[in-house]
Amino acid sequence: MSDKRKQIIEAAAKSFSLFGYKATTMDQVAKMANVGKGTIYTFFKSKEELLEDIVSSIISEIKHEADAAIDQRLSFNENVQRALQRIFTFRKEHELTIKLLQEVRDIGTPAVRDVMKRLDREMIAYVREKIEEAMAKGEIRLCDAELTAFLMFKMYIALHVDWEKEHEPLSQQKIAELFDSYLLKGLSR
Repeated sequence: MSDKRKQIIEAAAKSFSLFGYKATTMDQVAKMANVGKGTIYTFFKSKEELLEDIVSSIISEIKHEADAAIDQRLSFNENVQRALQRIFTFRKEHELTIKLLQEVRDIGTPAVRDVMKRLDREMIAYVREKIEEAMAKGEIRLCDAELTAFLMFKMYIALHVDWEKEHEPLSQQKIAELFDSYLLKGLSR
């Protein structure tokens, strides 16, 4: 990757983190990157394309973090929870994802909404791959991997984000217990 392209991406990510996507202009990005505005357009056709590129990098980072949480000596149940926890910790602490999620909630900027949906789809696909691997190894029973990954992901969002809107936050241990009880073991006796 060229130095100028890298400067532009870093400047845009910083600007999106500080001001949000909608409020960021290509003039701001050019100034922060210390390049001419035309230079940006030699690498990116639009602000949307620049955002897509940045989100692709974030997706790679999140997957790397989730992979790092997996310990081959542990069970699928433990590993899927460790990976999901790492995904949500990343989302919760990464300045740009925080700002983009806030912008989706407060303004509903279509381009941001689309990339955040893509981020969720990619994370669900990541979990689906782990489920498929576990089924192939006989660690878990056969299931609809796509639907199960969707439910796991949405349950984590519900317990981490939605629950906290009207209740005391749940500890990571409590979330793990609920996840294990309701999703991994089911409600059967």
